[in-house]
Amino acid sequence: MAIAAVAKLEDEFNSTDRPAGPCVMVVFGAAGDLTKRKLVPALYNLAKERLLSENFAVVGVSFDDLSDDAFHQQIAQFLDKEDHGSDSWRWFNERICYQRGDFGDENTYTSLSKRLSEVDTRFGTEANYLFYLATAPKFFAEIVRQLGHCGLAREENGHWRRVIIEKPFGHDLESAKALNAQIQSVLDEEQIYRIDHYLGKETVQNLLVFRFSNSIFEPLWNDRYIDHVQITNAETVGVERRGGYFDNVGTMRDMVPNHIMQLISLTAMEPPASFKSEAVRDEQAKVLHAIKPFYSDEVLLNTVRGQYGEGRIGDTNVPGYRSEPGVAPDSRTETFVALKLAIDNWRWAGIPIYVRTGKRLAERHTEVTIQFKKTPLEIFQDTVGHKQRTNQLVIQIQPEEGMMLSFGAKIPGSTVRVGSVDMSCEYAEYFKSEPKTGYEILLYDCMIGDPTLFQRADMVEAGWSVVDPVLDVWRAVSPRKFPNYAAGTWGPKESDGLLERDGRKWRTIT
Repeated sequence: MAIAAVAKLEDEFNSTDRPAGPCVMVVFGAAGDLTKRKLVPALYNLAKERLLSENFAVVGVSFDDLSDDAFHQQIAQFLDKEDHGSDSWRWFNERICYQRGDFGDENTYTSLSKRLSEVDTRFGTEANYLFYLATAPKFFAEIVRQLGHCGLAREENGHWRRVIIEKPFGHDLESAKALNAQIQSVLDEEQIYRIDHYLGKETVQNLLVFRFSNSIFEPLWNDRYIDHVQITNAETVGVERRGGYFDNVGTMRDMVPNHIMQLISLTAMEPPASFKSEAVRDEQAKVLHAIKPFYSDEVLLNTVRGQYGEGRIGDTNVPGYRSEPGVAPDSRTETFVALKLAIDNWRWAGIPIYVRTGKRLAERHTEVTIQFKKTPLEIFQDTVGHKQRTNQLVIQIQPEEGMMLSFGAKIPGSTVRVGSVDMSCEYAEYFKSEPKTGYEILLYDCMIGDPTLFQRADMVEAGWSVVDPVLDVWRAVSPRKFPNYAAGTWGPKESDGLLERDGRKWRTIT
């Protein structure tokens, strides 16, 4: 590449983002894994990129009896040792403080209010507060209620107050509606940021850019050219230390109403009138409301559930789900889900959306695959070694972020032979970007008041309206044989059958 071209790329990819304004980020559940493994590293990355205001601070709140120094030592373990002692770390570290408190105790919030006043005075944070609920779901409504009761949720005199709420948001449609009602009795919808960290992935956001800034692809994004869509979210890990929690939730509740529905909505949405938050989320909501709910007699035909047994992940033998700590020995909880969904609108009529997500699968991998239709006439069918090929567009989300387009081309030689060519782009290599947690852009967006990548109440409820009928049938009909797939495989064979009966198959992931 010519030097001038390299310089042009560097100019194009350099960040032009402005630092967020003054604020305090209050983290409830500050001693938990999410805070230490994801939130603090994400904030530190923002600090290194100079995207945090000079007038910024963090207040951690949790049950654990810790001093500020002890809290600093805990979170430092989750940052690169090379950063310890750097100017960025010293700047960041001095802005972090800790407060012990019971989330249900009114005194916790009285003390927090006083602490925030002190932080405002010390760091000039201007009484702008971002509250992050990195807690168990049972505390969501109570924390918001207490914030409202002590006045910390009230916006006045130009000060803003925002609340980020982690998943799961409810455990069914009824509870999601109830939680929305409880929170909205204290906060305006504009103050509520329901987070899904998948929306922080670069390739997920790039779905919008890819579709709506490239005229060569958007005209193909419909039932005339697309045969079907596949979404795979695979994890190699089991339930780890979350067995007691997961056994009451399962993969359907844990993954489908949030992560999977967000991927579907961004893949299938209509072009928004603008990139303003409400315009984008309006189109996402339309897609979610257009997903056809299952009638009871359709559930067993169009869904597959599975539970992993003992098996092998890499070179390690791993136990079955029912042998995991905290899991009932006769558990009926699913660790794998596959679905065949339909979107009832003009663009997607007749295009099935196949979804699979599960634990203890063969690889850690998340992707969206757009499978295009075959050519109307196969004119190369009489050539040597002919094999019917179709075009695929693969958006890879994790562990590597990138995109790949497959198409046919002539293999060099004296005879006409058609081979498959993969044109790929890996983000880390092409854009020279460092790996991120996925939370950086979401935290930054909340600080600047941009809710585009966060779910609204109607989007959450639309996702649950698809999931609820499936859960109702699964509760009534016991799984015939659990466990039904070995750890380290791609799930139960019935998942393959979901596509095979339609003459299709899952994309091979290697």
